[in-house]
Amino acid sequence: MTSAYIDANRANWDERATLHAARDGSGYGVQRYVADPAALSDVVRFDLPQLGDIAGKRAVHLQCHIGTDTLSLARLGARVTGLDFSENAVAEARRLAAEAGADVTYVQSDVRDAAKALPRGAFDLVYTGIGALCWLPSITEWAGVVAELLTPGGTLHIREGHPILWALNEELPGLALTFPYFEQAAPLEWNDDSTYVEVSAPLTSTRTYEWNHGLGEIVTALLDRGLRIDALVEHDSVPWDALPGRMTQRPDGEFALTEQPSVMPLSYTIRATKGA
Repeated sequence: MTSAYIDANRANWDERATLHAARDGSGYGVQRYVADPAALSDVVRFDLPQLGDIAGKRAVHLQCHIGTDTLSLARLGARVTGLDFSENAVAEARRLAAEAGADVTYVQSDVRDAAKALPRGAFDLVYTGIGALCWLPSITEWAGVVAELLTPGGTLHIREGHPILWALNEELPGLALTFPYFEQAAPLEWNDDSTYVEVSAPLTSTRTYEWNHGLGEIVTALLDRGLRIDALVEHDSVPWDALPGRMTQRPDGEFALTEQPSVMPLSYTIRATKGA
């Protein structure tokens, strides 16, 4: 049954990719990356203090979507490969890289098969951006892929929405923990024709399936695969309006709770290293 869930998610992300890559100013506003050869995504710019100097590193961006963060990593000097399960996302990422004159390689593959689609032990950096892990049924399986891709001494960098955030029900008053915090075999099912940025049309492949993963489960999965946790930082913000009507956008593009922003974490960063 898991394959049916993944297929539904892929159909949804195929549609999102086309809408997110629009050249009319909607979606991700990708034209700015073509107009400004120094432009970085807000997500990667936020990551810089933890990411450090990546110039010359062999990097793979898992679940890269349309490649705005991937392109940003390349502009920081990394030799980057992007990987995504959506055919449309990979096509749009290649189109953006070509228009921006960037040397980025893109591969279409389910992230669970990334160690088969890419050379094992070949990457100094595995990078995963925000809003990725919730689409994966098994955090242990994901951690195994990360470990297989990294060269000894290589680094994982991930910033992700906090599992506390994913457990909230935004439709209820207050901050109500309604959905599972810990990984479950059965996913949460959603039916929604919208996406998280302004787009020109509603989605038609509206049904999606997501899994939450507790922070302890994520850390333990990485430790079990031989990675050392170098940093675990929790943040009071996310790069999209995750709780409409309750958030204020900051000058750096991040969204935080308008009232009591210190009451809960909304995202986290993990930096981990594979043993030599």
